[in-house]
Amino acid sequence: MGAQPVDDAGWHVAWPPAEGARRARDVFARAFGGDPAGDPVVGVWSAPGRVNLIGEHTDYNAGLCLPTALPHRTYVALRPRTDDVVRLASAQADGLWEADLADVGADGGAAGGVSGWGAYLAGVAWALREAGHAVGGFDAAVDSCVPFGASLSSSAALQSAVAVALDDVHGLGLGGSVAGRSRLVEASVRAENDVAGAATGGLDQSASLLCRAGEALLLDFRAGLPPEEHAVPLPWDLASVGLALLAVDTRAPHRLVDGQYAARRASCERAAALLGRDSLRDVGPVALDDALAALAPHDPDGVLRRRVRHVVTETARTADVAELVRAGAYEQVGPLMTASHVSLRDDFEVTVPELDLAVDASVAAGALGARMTGGGFGGSTLALVRDVDVDAVVAHVRAAFADAGLAAPAFLLAPPSAPAGRTD
Repeated sequence: MGAQPVDDAGWHVAWPPAEGARRARDVFARAFGGDPAGDPVVGVWSAPGRVNLIGEHTDYNAGLCLPTALPHRTYVALRPRTDDVVRLASAQADGLWEADLADVGADGGAAGGVSGWGAYLAGVAWALREAGHAVGGFDAAVDSCVPFGASLSSSAALQSAVAVALDDVHGLGLGGSVAGRSRLVEASVRAENDVAGAATGGLDQSASLLCRAGEALLLDFRAGLPPEEHAVPLPWDLASVGLALLAVDTRAPHRLVDGQYAARRASCERAAALLGRDSLRDVGPVALDDALAALAPHDPDGVLRRRVRHVVTETARTADVAELVRAGAYEQVGPLMTASHVSLRDDFEVTVPELDLAVDASVAAGALGARMTGGGFGGSTLALVRDVDVDAVVAHVRAAFADAGLAAPAFLLAPPSAPAGRTD
């Protein structure tokens, strides 16, 4: 997949919805012929990327996360087919991707029987069918301004746009409620885990499908919670107090399927099993010292204890941030963001030098706090910045990267934006 647009000043551009829809329709026309603008069975749907304010690597540990949706979206023009063939085109990839749904989820070959970027999308159709919904093949064309490989959930935006499209064209009736959208989240997560082969949790798809404009979303990943307790909207109005979220795309490649993410998840699961807990959420900060002591005989190099310490303290930090957000005490969120990054760097060991440099440079230039966002091993950082300091922080981060001999980073502002839905 290719890069998305950056303007001359180094900012990732968010398209107006009408432009995004036009772009997707143009890709469709080039790939599949005809004039999709005049075809009543073709529509355009879109879904946002996300930033995660805090709560990293906690979703698959039954913990808490606090994301918001980005104004940067992935646009999908889609037409259902009468067979089970899936054909996909993208402005960010050469050629057509094609598969039959009968081959998705099959044994052998890739994790889910198919490979490549199209596995994320065909996997959603497969997972919906596995859940009992009548979903068939489709032709779809994609264009996106969600930065690819920047830890801003470009893959979840792809999945979520296709999920709401399939929901609409097949009349599944899931997109109109939080409970129904939660079913779309489940299908998208299963597609990513079982078909695309990425052992991620549900944070990214939940953010893309459930976040709302003007709000952050407190996600609680304990099993069995009803939708209204799993996803709790919180007001997130930084502009009213002169603050902004600034994302720094470090351009360090971000990959979750190279084994590092899966290794962290396996460590957490092993630690929970050794402690006799269903998940690390069951440990809690009060019992943390006892849990670390219990792990010591099984953990000569201290890796499991570091992983557990991060997960337990990160969930506690996320709960604290949620309370500050409810109180409108936004400036006090900054130090907890920085503490989160330190934990991700030292205990979970998922940062890289570019991420650490962006965080340190942001704070040195006046940011109230900063942290990596996403799975780590590359990608982006997020800084809480006063409006009047945005330009100074950007300039300082740019200079720090230049002094280190690194490629210039890119930037975007992250106001809380709308969830996946039909765009035209």
